[in-house]
Amino acid sequence: MEHDDRDLTTDGRDAASRHVPVMLDEVLDLLAPALSTEGAVHVDGTLGMGGHAEAVLEADPQVRLVGIDRDPQALALAGERLARFGERVTLVHAVNDEIGEVLDDLGLESVTSAFFDLGVSSLQLDETERGFAYAHDAPLDMRMDPTTGVTAAEVLNTYDARDLTRVLSEYGEERFARKIAGAIVREREVTPFERSGRLVELLRATIPMASQRGGGHPAKRTFQALRIEVNEELAGWARALPVALDRLSVGGRIAVLSFHSLEDRITKRALAAGAASTTPPDLPVELPEHAPELRLLTRGALTPSARELETNSRSASVRLRGAERIRPPRHQEGPHR
Repeated sequence: MEHDDRDLTTDGRDAASRHVPVMLDEVLDLLAPALSTEGAVHVDGTLGMGGHAEAVLEADPQVRLVGIDRDPQALALAGERLARFGERVTLVHAVNDEIGEVLDDLGLESVTSAFFDLGVSSLQLDETERGFAYAHDAPLDMRMDPTTGVTAAEVLNTYDARDLTRVLSEYGEERFARKIAGAIVREREVTPFERSGRLVELLRATIPMASQRGGGHPAKRTFQALRIEVNEELAGWARALPVALDRLSVGGRIAVLSFHSLEDRITKRALAAGAASTTPPDLPVELPEHAPELRLLTRGALTPSARELETNSRSASVRLRGAERIRPPRHQEGPHR
């Protein structure tokens, strides 16, 4: 993990012109009571280009921000965008499941609010040479942090057919996972995969035309699956969320934007578990240690308004959930007498 309070710079357009924060008003509404708390500390576990973070810092002049992102380029752009807030901002190069270590390093036992905007960022989609977008021929990289980890090309060229099938089926919910995996294994024996254009051609040739006509772009599910595998997104989120919830102070709030059902399912289950009583069925009354820890702030998941969908097509699949901590985590409470 690297901490950085400086004004970072990078080439190209600034962050504000490259990124439209999704469901910004709804996120701020969910977090507002926590942001107005005296000594408020807000952690943004997926800082991206800093659009949501900027709005949080503008919402209350006392809020301190801890911004975490695994992408050095995103941190650079966010650093430029947030430089005017000075010492109120601490940026950290880390993965969101390192949130506990980040807060420990900063001497913060708890935070008053937390926010996560999951999945691939606008920056990563727009930087064609990083290989996230199937619309452009580019090296098959797909790492959110280009300085570490395996690339999508390495996954395609080294995983056996069974593992490829698992990745495509679980993370891409791809109906033709087995067929695609077989085609990949055959083709890589001729020439290893290096660029996205060749993979797209293989998918067009492998997926039945009837499915292509009614199921959107034939590469969509495979590219999603590879990206999730390369970046360990779901496993990382399953580790990060419980830690983030534990570090919320009583009265603290969390908001989470998910862009596909697999992320949203992890979020939904964790928040629902925290908001449920653990009283055994045979106990006639609820003891304090069994009372819910969280209060859900949304009935189900919130979705973008029609107006937002018109102006930002990338928001189409997003779901927003939130919760408030109403008592300390059960495992942190002492025994009740």
